[in-house]
Amino acid sequence: MVVGSEASSAQEVKKYQPKAGDYQYHFGVGEPVMRLQPGDIVETYTERTDTGYYRQFGNSVPKDAPPNPYLPNPVTGPFYIEGAAPGDTLVVRLLSIEPAEDTAIGLTGPTFGGLTPTRYTQMLGKPPVDRLTSWTYKVDTEARTVEFQANDSSITVKLPLRPFLGCLGVAPANGEVRQTTVPGFFGGNMDTPEVRAGTTVYLPVNEPGALLYLGDGHAVQGEGEIAGTAAEISMNVKFQVDVIKGRRIQTVRMEDDTYLMTAGSTKPLEDAMRVASAEMIRWLAEDYGFSPLDAYEFLSVAMESSVSQLVDPNYTILVKIRKEYLPPVRSVDAGQLLPHLH
Repeated sequence: MVVGSEASSAQEVKKYQPKAGDYQYHFGVGEPVMRLQPGDIVETYTERTDTGYYRQFGNSVPKDAPPNPYLPNPVTGPFYIEGAAPGDTLVVRLLSIEPAEDTAIGLTGPTFGGLTPTRYTQMLGKPPVDRLTSWTYKVDTEARTVEFQANDSSITVKLPLRPFLGCLGVAPANGEVRQTTVPGFFGGNMDTPEVRAGTTVYLPVNEPGALLYLGDGHAVQGEGEIAGTAAEISMNVKFQVDVIKGRRIQTVRMEDDTYLMTAGSTKPLEDAMRVASAEMIRWLAEDYGFSPLDAYEFLSVAMESSVSQLVDPNYTILVKIRKEYLPPVRSVDAGQLLPHLH
């Protein structure tokens, strides 16, 4: 599905460095920070999920620390892509995602995390966390490691550095505005480790110019992001944009050298799986000549999947198919799709 020219080392790179106060905390708001043409390459910076507030406390946040005055998940943008219109597909090629500092932070607290009760998931038992708790991670970009340091013991564990963006999304449809903690059909806070360098992300264009936002850098994250955060860190990011005119997709698609991938973000978790699976069926029918029914059965025997996160307002599931299993690309008329899959 990749279109347009690949990034060239000789191609001019546009640079945008946000300043304090420039970040957005909602998808669907803000004046464009830069207008891009299809094919443009951009280098930019994304701030840490706490907008850097907890850097002042060093290795741990004291119990009596004042609350963070910022909303979580600052994002850089929006970037306006010329010619992108509702019904098109925005293409984002992630060329480089690298930590911009050598320390990451992990946070959990009584209001978030997979084992914490909410107004929707109510429990009679005492929450496992009664106050904001932080962990620091040493990030070594040369050794490509992230070091977990336990708070209550001398345990340390070196994990592989696997940087990615937790947030990548466009403006939602119909003028809707969503906080940057939320993932959905527009992308957003998917916390999917596959949103990394070497991946091409396809996003449905819902508003003129698409309005692209990115942020929430993670040095490493376990599948599920169970405590509510990953090893959160600021990032230097290089990406390229393109537009597929007249190609409407329903939710986020991705691909790398190995996989086609689709993301479903909603609740309950089984509906997120349904969203991602239905989008993969559409993709296989549109580009690879499968009938929808054959694609459905093919997923049943060949699909891989993972839970990206189950801590955000919507949960995210990723569905994958290995490219080596697929026939050569051959587009078919989208009218051949079953009515309920349009």
